[in-house]
Amino acid sequence: MPHIQIDYSANLESRLDMAAFCRVLRDAALATGILPLAGIRVRATACTHCVIADGNPDHAFLDISLRLRAGRSAEAKAKATADIFAAAESFCADLLASSSFLLSFEMRDIDPALSPKVSSIRRHLPGEQP
Repeated sequence: MPHIQIDYSANLESRLDMAAFCRVLRDAALATGILPLAGIRVRATACTHCVIADGNPDHAFLDISLRLRAGRSAEAKAKATADIFAAAESFCADLLASSSFLLSFEMRDIDPALSPKVSSIRRHLPGEQP
């Protein structure tokens, strides 16, 4: 049940294709081999009210948070973090080179005892088993 939440400054709306960025993160997450397609959820929220650094309205940020159920090794999570962040950084390379922009990422475990879930998505994916 990997949840990928993207919070970003609203001034990125015209400078970054957010729908494409969501797909890049989904694909990078799937490529790790530790995050199942049926559980991946990527969503992005523009922050219309924010102050970055000295308040210059040209500054921009994009913060990625990935929450997943516990149970993967520390090594697997570290590699997945590096791989997903590399995909994000590559997608944002032009923006990083041309403007004041901060890109950040955090992965953290969800305690399964405190996070009940139910899903029928697997039944609707080709080749997946419930």
